[in-house]
Amino acid sequence: MSYDPPHQPYLTHPWQPAPPEPPRPDVRPVRELLGHHSDLRVLRSAYRWQRRTATLTALGYFTLFLVLSASAPGFMTRTVADGIPAGLLLALLQVPVTWLAIALYEHTARRHVDPLADRIRREAALDARRGAAR
Repeated sequence: MSYDPPHQPYLTHPWQPAPPEPPRPDVRPVRELLGHHSDLRVLRSAYRWQRRTATLTALGYFTLFLVLSASAPGFMTRTVADGIPAGLLLALLQVPVTWLAIALYEHTARRHVDPLADRIRREAALDARRGAAR
């Protein structure tokens, strides 16, 4: 006794053509759930880049200032203009560098992170409406 798979009909003669398969319904492929969507990975990496850029700007300058203070006291005590030592001028520049870090953070948020987050938010709302309709 031979075993015939259930999806193939039993053919009486070997030369008999197999019946055509029933047509598949035209259904759009199901999208992945939002939690597994690649946009979330892109959003996380954009946010990580944003944090690193702003943090390294502020902390990098401060670290440079500390290294110069410890290893180059001759440079830090040298007067730059009107008796102002270079160390004091570099210390006062810490405030504008911090503002620059904040500006970089805001710029990258508006340009890269916020549009991704808005798109994911819209897709989540669309998925919720689709789920409620089912």
